[in-house]
Amino acid sequence: MEQKVNALMLRAADYKENDKILTLLTAELGKITVGIRGVKKAGAKLKFAVQPFCFAEYMLVKRGDKYTVTGCSETESFYDLRTDIMKFYAASAAAEAALALTYEGDECREIFRALIDAYTEMCSGNECSALIRFLVCALGGSGYALSAEHCPRCGKDLLLSDSLRFDMPSGAFSCSSCGDGLGASRVTLNVIRRAQGKSFRPDLITADGMKRALRLLREYFSYKTDGRLNALEEYIRLFSASTDGQTAQ
Repeated sequence: MEQKVNALMLRAADYKENDKILTLLTAELGKITVGIRGVKKAGAKLKFAVQPFCFAEYMLVKRGDKYTVTGCSETESFYDLRTDIMKFYAASAAAEAALALTYEGDECREIFRALIDAYTEMCSGNECSALIRFLVCALGGSGYALSAEHCPRCGKDLLLSDSLRFDMPSGAFSCSSCGDGLGASRVTLNVIRRAQGKSFRPDLITADGMKRALRLLREYFSYKTDGRLNALEEYIRLFSASTDGQTAQ
């Protein structure tokens, strides 16, 4: 019996001579692994279904505990993400994070929707802001939410603090006078708060703040998961090279 799922293609790996194994993030079944046959052949009709960032309705057949793709109808290719190097690495970093922060078969609709929103924003706007927003959302949806509103000890509004710290175990910003952890900047805090949909100071949204926020999210992800996001490393390098001395809009 066939089953339809709305899915984003997160990862494709070669299998045998002409097949691939895909990891899909679906609205209906969470993250699943599926096989797709003959897709490496020159005239394969489903080549699009294994392209990075493909969003499509996949037709699946399940035999035992294994899924096989029998058909696919593309919803959105997000083609622009494959033609711009900055957008490509930002989208790849988001896909890597989604892959790492979800579990096979677990319901993850929040992350699924957030990834579609991130890809859409990356295609039409600032890929850096979209990536930060997605990473903050995905970490929160996986139980690793960042706290960036009040100092957890004294309760002071962190927007009023001149000097801050960020505690990796708790994921919380705090006043430097009563907090533990690494030193943190106000520009980083403001970028994170904007990504969370909280009040922030527009004058403190800078290129430096974006870079600092990306680096903090990279280190926080690694601390919580014991993993690395290789595409994020490359995106940070590219973003740093392209925005030195500039203000992120």
